[in-house]
Amino acid sequence: MAEIAPFIAQQYAFAAHLRDPERNPAPAGIEDRRLEIYRDLFFNNVSALLAGTFPVLHKVLGEEAWRKLMRDYFSRHESHTPFFLEMPQELIRFLQDERGEHAEDPPFLTELAHYEWVELALSIDETEPELESIDRDGDLLTGHPVKSPLAWSLTYSYPVHRISPEYRPDAPGEQPTFLVVYRNLADKVGFIEVNQITARLLELLDADETSTGQSVLARIAGELSHPNPAAVVRGGVEIMENLRRHDVILGVRKPAGEEPCTG
Repeated sequence: MAEIAPFIAQQYAFAAHLRDPERNPAPAGIEDRRLEIYRDLFFNNVSALLAGTFPVLHKVLGEEAWRKLMRDYFSRHESHTPFFLEMPQELIRFLQDERGEHAEDPPFLTELAHYEWVELALSIDETEPELESIDRDGDLLTGHPVKSPLAWSLTYSYPVHRISPEYRPDAPGEQPTFLVVYRNLADKVGFIEVNQITARLLELLDADETSTGQSVLARIAGELSHPNPAAVVRGGVEIMENLRRHDVILGVRKPAGEEPCTG
């Protein structure tokens, strides 16, 4: 193996010390007063950036526990992005794959962090819905309802949308929490708590772009072995109309070959 040039070795030692000063000694020949400025600058910038992205998690943990988490992240995680807006996703990867179990961590730590990250991810997502191929006012039963690409259907063990310093569940809920986090056509991010049937509806609409709203609701009624499938369809229409009001469902797909409206 080729020997590392001295100045590169110095840079590695400098970076390692900034990331974890307790385990990595400072490079020789640099005054500690100067190093302290860099240590505080790098750590505080990362901590402040992530606290702004995960405000609820920051408040729930409290300042001391938050700093311990940030120090663990800063010292152990190898980030793969130079972009500030992508750094919160790096923390999610760290929590999911590297953090491990810590007795002081609340059991909902990773799920709450993921939920808060989704808001940022949707706010900066550059995807633009293709509205030219969609009839915004089309019949949701006879046509294929189109789910927005900016609507994420999520399932959590904990009611992450209700967690706060005053509400810290110590065990998962009796039932999973189903949420739809979305960015509407006015670029406002919001969320809707839904039930398992709505979550299944959105899953089926995504899976088959030829199905009609009627056929999807009939399938759900069959999966439920519901004694009155017509009631499932009626309830499903109300659900879909509500999702359309929030731009979770954008309308129905126009028939192939239909000219887009230019008026």
